[in-house]
Amino acid sequence: MRSRLMLGLPVALCFSATAAFADDVASCDRFVILEQYDLALKPCTTAAEQGRASAQFYLSLMYEKGMGVAQNYTEAVRWYRAAAEQGSASAQNNLGLLYEKGLGAAQNYTEAVRWYRAAAEQGLAEAQVNLGLLYEKGLGVAQDYTEAVRWFRAAAEQGNAEAQVNFGVMYEKGMGVAQNYTEAVRWFRAAAEQGLAEAQRNLGFMFKEGLGVAQSFREAVRLYRAAAAQGNAGAKVRYAQKLVTAVIRRRFEVA
Repeated sequence: MRSRLMLGLPVALCFSATAAFADDVASCDRFVILEQYDLALKPCTTAAEQGRASAQFYLSLMYEKGMGVAQNYTEAVRWYRAAAEQGSASAQNNLGLLYEKGLGAAQNYTEAVRWYRAAAEQGLAEAQVNLGLLYEKGLGVAQDYTEAVRWFRAAAEQGNAEAQVNFGVMYEKGMGVAQNYTEAVRWFRAAAEQGLAEAQRNLGFMFKEGLGVAQSFREAVRLYRAAAAQGNAGAKVRYAQKLVTAVIRRRFEVA
């Protein structure tokens, strides 16, 4: 009888531990979704320490942003790495960003490229944009506009507005791809329709100059106004210039 009890105890403990782990994972997910980060901290930490990638990601995000816990980039890097090594694309991208900025770890563009690439190859649009930018700038990798275009295109085709505007710039400037104003307008418009101020400003410029689209000062002003309303400094300047030009023109017409 005693030996049976001894044999049964580890099994009971195993079920108990499994149930507790499941509760921690569920609580971590629930409190994060509810944005109750102070309550999420304990179960997320417990689940993260037991190897749950989603909990590791949530915990690192909390440390990075200072949500429910004091901001700590070193801890953010620690837990992003744990999740990244398990294949979490979001963790890989965020770890790359911390390496790029030198937050919680020494700035290291090579490591940033490594982790962006890992996430980009899984199809994460944000990572594809980040990797494209490093190729464009030649940071952590040899400058290569063709590779930059490749990754901008991949993310742009997924609907990522930042990628669309960067892809448009490459077409506008003829970098890594043959110069094509029509394609530049196409991608600026796609991002502008999502409300991206930089794209609205760029598209406004194309309308002002009549590049890849019929010249239209009215449309240029509309787009500059939309971008300026979001605080885009360049658009504010161009919008003001357009208003001054319009006022002067009207005075001459009246005279």
